Amino acid sequence: MAATYVTKAELRTNLGIGALYTDAVVEEVCQAAEDIIKAKLYFNKTNVTAHEATGTTGTLYFDRLIAGRFYVGQTITVENVAPHFNGSQTITALTDYSLSFVKAQITTVAKHEVIPYGSIIIAGQVDYATLPAVREASLMVATDIWQARQMSATGGISPDFQPSPYRMGNTLMARVRGLLADYLDPGGLVG
Repeated sequence: MAATYVTKAELRTNLGIGALYTDAVVEEVCQAAEDIIKAKLYFNKTNVTAHEATGTTGTLYFDRLIAGRFYVGQTITVENVAPHFNGSQTITALTDYSLSFVKAQITTVAKHEVIPYGSIIIAGQVDYATLPAVREASLMVATDIWQARQMSATGGISPDFQPSPYRMGNTLMARVRGLLADYLDPGGLVG
């Protein structure tokens, strides 16, 4: 399993909070920072719009042509589809808009839409948790989230004693964009 982008220990050390807060509270901030950063990074993924299962065969459906993008025998990672579909799967059959895999412990499910869309990621994707720039950006975002949680709704003072009423404003990602520039999803730059 991949490491997280920022750990509880790293955030505790950065903030100087020791064991003052519970692991659950600190972990929630770490996970939120990772989710924010992940949403901006490029992953070689395809949206899953529907799924079904018959016997031991799971089938995933897509809203775009996947022929030529995948091949039988390829390993993919399924995310946010359903518990018995998620995880590493090996493709056993392909059509233009669907792929199938065999899994021993799968429940028969009629074809239905996945809302919100799930995704598949092609194996071999870079592990962003190992890249210093991504880890530093995550730590910076986690620190901002933590500080925003600790300040009153009317604002507060940042560590450099400057007023900071918009800690979680639209400049949050702007502060870390330089660190992430080489890894940003090109589709997220449109607009």
